[in-house]
Amino acid sequence: MKRSKGIDPSSATWRKSSYSNHEGGECIEVRDDLPGLVPVRDSKDPYGPVIVFSGTGWASFIASVKGGELTGH
Repeated sequence: MKRSKGIDPSSATWRKSSYSNHEGGECIEVRDDLPGLVPVRDSKDPYGPVIVFSGTGWASFIASVKGGELTGH
């Protein structure tokens, strides 16, 4: 995972993650159009920082979420 200053969030097509809170409080958005990379941002701050995962890193993160290893508290 790395922070990226090279991704322009204003020109991207973002989608809300299926793992986000659908009540609008804890939402992340991801991009699917960059092969091998998964940019992630906070939907409440669309012009804020973007964190970029490698495809492998994102898969590991999702596996940890599904496995209950990350609780958010």
